[in-house]
Amino acid sequence: MSLTATRDPRDPALLPRLAMGLLAVLLLWPGLVLTEFDLGLLFDPRNSSTLGRFLAGFWPPDLSAEFLAMLGKATLETLAMATAGLALALALAIPLGLMSSKALSVSAVVHGRPSRWSSAARYPVRLLLMLLRSIPEIVWALLFVRAVGLGPTAGVLAIAITYSGMLGKVFAEICESVDQRPARALMQGGSSRLGAFFYGILPLAAQELTSYTLYRWECAVRASVIMGFVGAGGLGQMIDLSIRMFAGGEVVSILLTFLLLVLLADQLSTLLRRRLA
Repeated sequence: MSLTATRDPRDPALLPRLAMGLLAVLLLWPGLVLTEFDLGLLFDPRNSSTLGRFLAGFWPPDLSAEFLAMLGKATLETLAMATAGLALALALAIPLGLMSSKALSVSAVVHGRPSRWSSAARYPVRLLLMLLRSIPEIVWALLFVRAVGLGPTAGVLAIAITYSGMLGKVFAEICESVDQRPARALMQGGSSRLGAFFYGILPLAAQELTSYTLYRWECAVRASVIMGFVGAGGLGQMIDLSIRMFAGGEVVSILLTFLLLVLLADQLSTLLRRRLA
């Protein structure tokens, strides 16, 4: 009898997949019930008519010279807020990420795995990173608006605090995911941990670190727009004012500008990844 004839045509993973799918439905269903999610509301004739009239007010976009000048200033303000906030976040995230990473553990080089003492020493840093990223940036923005007043400064500080926790955690995980043998060889040869990072880990992790940093910069641009609704300036504050005045043409011009910003960030990320490949 041939091997083909004796092979079982049934998928051995079929039952586990069905069980996981059923479990996912059981877990998601209470959430849909609690949120009163009803997709049929979008197709209700009255709601569709109201939505159509609302969207009709967004066209044509406002292209007046006075408004475009204000839009250009707000766009630069948003980019500056996102970039400055991310730069401050990196200044905190890089040292905290290195301190919390097991990749540069001396005990791991000597004994093959980190000791309990080194793990305990890294725990407060990991806890600090968790605390920094646990509070949303818009909450920080509300607090800083009360502290430093209206304007981009509150947005910069809010992005710096929240994104430092996010970047530090992911940077540590990226450094731990690459091949550790070059860094360990350097440390066994007498190199410092900083030298092992620059010559043993960074060349292997540079592409992923750059990609994630640029993704976070794109997220920071979006966050800057959102924080404008609480008085942090930029495009978000313009959208808030335009919506309150029912100026749909201004809103769509701002949204198109924001779309171009996201496209620019995506193209920049693709270019740098190719350079580092």
